[in-house]
Amino acid sequence: MPLGPSSSAIFIQNTPQAQNAVNPPRPTSLTIHPTALLSILDHFLRRTDTQHRVIGTLLGTRTTPTSTPSPASPSVVNVTHAFAVLHSETEEQVAVDMDYHRAMYEMFLKGRGETAAGAGSAGQGLSIVGWYATGSSEDGQGGLGTYSALIQNFYEQETAPFPAVHVALDTGTEEGIGAGLRAYVSSPVGIYPKAENCVFVPIPCELKFHESERAGLDLLSSPTPNNTPLATSPLPALHTALLNTSTALNRVLSHVQSILRGEVPPDPALGKYLWKALGTAPDEEGAWATAMQDGLMVGYLANLVRGQAEVAGRLALAGGA
Repeated sequence: MPLGPSSSAIFIQNTPQAQNAVNPPRPTSLTIHPTALLSILDHFLRRTDTQHRVIGTLLGTRTTPTSTPSPASPSVVNVTHAFAVLHSETEEQVAVDMDYHRAMYEMFLKGRGETAAGAGSAGQGLSIVGWYATGSSEDGQGGLGTYSALIQNFYEQETAPFPAVHVALDTGTEEGIGAGLRAYVSSPVGIYPKAENCVFVPIPCELKFHESERAGLDLLSSPTPNNTPLATSPLPALHTALLNTSTALNRVLSHVQSILRGEVPPDPALGKYLWKALGTAPDEEGAWATAMQDGLMVGYLANLVRGQAEVAGRLALAGGA
């Protein structure tokens, strides 16, 4: 019904069904890479004693399934990297080092040989997609802090015209509290929307990794008996990886032989996947031996350079003495 001038109703912008064709679509889901999670956990472990939480910047890409994106089109944010941002937070105020944030972003891109993406670009290049913070879900706020709205407003300016996403990570380091991950997008609230007035709308969040990284993740997540530390030598891990690879190849070979005997109907999709995974493998005679020799040569040269650097350092110390 129409609202009169004396109405006390508040204005809430419905995020998924926004009909402004000028604005890009708001994220409907988020995927995060293990590299970003490990960076956040490392930042949390290196915090000072006075910090109850840490914040940082999320880098990634945005994908829209449709060729002509509209505000109602589903949009997925892929978070692949993260870096820490200096900030101080008290009960009275919060301060974020914006210069440090921008300098880190530029240095990160230079290290990858990339340039900063434009404000309106949504390509495959890395860009700022939002921010993260650590916090517990047991406080009744879902991992959101007192000044989360202000920090969200700052990152909205950094990601404009795209909306910024917020990832709240519960590290699970407190006794009796498990780890958890939540993702949010913000929407202004109030008759006259302000930076500090917004609601955080949760969106689906999932962990996504490549199959080539499964072995490393399994090694990190595998339980150790009696809390014994993992072996520092790479040989046991290499042995396990080779056994897993051999088992997988035997399973694939058995399936292919069953298809050739007519016992199992062929699957074109599976055949294309196997060709893509194994078709680029060197099949020429002596190719594997050549690749192994190249790897040994690179390792030998690396050890030689390391030894020369150590000798030069010791000579410099002896000369200075």
